[in-house]
Amino acid sequence: MHETTPKPLQARSPLGPLGGEARVPGDKSISHRALMFGALAVGTTEITGLLEGEDVLRTAAAMRALGARVEDLGGGHWRVAGRGIGGLVEPADVLDMGNSGTAARLLCGLLAGHPLFAVMTGDASLRKRPMKRVTEPLSATGARFTAREGGRLPLTVEGAADPLPLDYVVPVPSAQVKSACLLAGLCARGVTRVVEREATRDHTENMLRHFGAIVQVGAEGQGRVIELTGQPELRAAPVVVPGDPSSAAFPAVAALLVPGSEVILRGVGMNPLRAGLFETLLEMGADIARVSERTEGGEPVADLRIRASALRGVDVPPERAPAMIDEYPILAVAAATARGTTRMRGLKELRVKESDRLSATAALLAANGVKVEIEGDDMIVHGAGGPAAGGGQVVTHMDHRIAMSALVLGLASRAPVAVDDAAFIETSFPGFAALVNGLAGNGGPEGPIAPA
Repeated sequence: MHETTPKPLQARSPLGPLGGEARVPGDKSISHRALMFGALAVGTTEITGLLEGEDVLRTAAAMRALGARVEDLGGGHWRVAGRGIGGLVEPADVLDMGNSGTAARLLCGLLAGHPLFAVMTGDASLRKRPMKRVTEPLSATGARFTAREGGRLPLTVEGAADPLPLDYVVPVPSAQVKSACLLAGLCARGVTRVVEREATRDHTENMLRHFGAIVQVGAEGQGRVIELTGQPELRAAPVVVPGDPSSAAFPAVAALLVPGSEVILRGVGMNPLRAGLFETLLEMGADIARVSERTEGGEPVADLRIRASALRGVDVPPERAPAMIDEYPILAVAAATARGTTRMRGLKELRVKESDRLSATAALLAANGVKVEIEGDDMIVHGAGGPAAGGGQVVTHMDHRIAMSALVLGLASRAPVAVDDAAFIETSFPGFAALVNGLAGNGGPEGPIAPA
């Protein structure tokens, strides 16, 4: 559907401030992992708050195809009857992962440790993204991968009958690569060891412990060493999925930029390895308060109260990138309205996301009158100290975060901002436009986000 039916939208400045309370969709990273670990566990796992966007539904379909019983009980409540470590079965058909790079890369690790044959594909966007970063280290388990030129999908996997444990240093910070190696290590005898030079989001390690695996984590310089004891018996465990901080970023920045706004976002995951954007916004002068901080399912959670704020430009250090790698487009939108210059350093990883996000973000800003430069792997945004000019048409490159960032910019611009296709937003943030329009006091077609 996404490849043939574009959904153009535009956003304009709302008639008044944003206000009220909202709950963003469940965390996508945790939702993927909850389904996968539920499929590998012995017993039945109850999941509440699951993100029901298309990316996660593709993971659910893949787990069914691999033999797990996966039930949708409605309202984000799901039940997974697992098959145990090493118990997945060969799928009868191709596994289509849609637009989800996370699902595809993690699934490579999960399949590598099972003696089965599988073929994986995805939509036009995912078929352009490199998989070699995971297939190369996973080949050391004894699994065999065959892909298109450049390690791209479609991809065949021949899992190892007796997988070897890995000892791997991740060359570029990547939670997906680390997680794929750990998933493969579940089926291997002995200890799988993964070294990351910079700490990345640790949802996999948290969930492994939650399901009963033995995971040891030690510091090594700026990074960490993760050791997983192979062939554990994972036990079914309930999972409460918190609100996705990467999704919360969009209404949060909208509330910061629309004058007079005050919004509360309920139940947002506050994992410190995911909170880089909020740390940066606070440095820029944002009025964001954490209310009712708590722990749910091994993850820190809080309600966020966001008030409109006059922002200032800052220098974002490269070591913060792993904690906010998905949030740079929306940070760039905040920077466009700030007073002064914001420099975001070390964004090489953005070139291999759903699109070349570095170039796409710069193009988004330039099309709407914002002065922006790319120097090497740095992006420099010269803020207007107020609303951007707007009036541009943004090419989204089938990237949901570019689309949502452009629409948030439209809320804080003098002229409306249009996007060529917003269909992909549903893969990660179902109901995004309706949520923002509801905060603007108009949930209907006359809201600030409407069909172009």
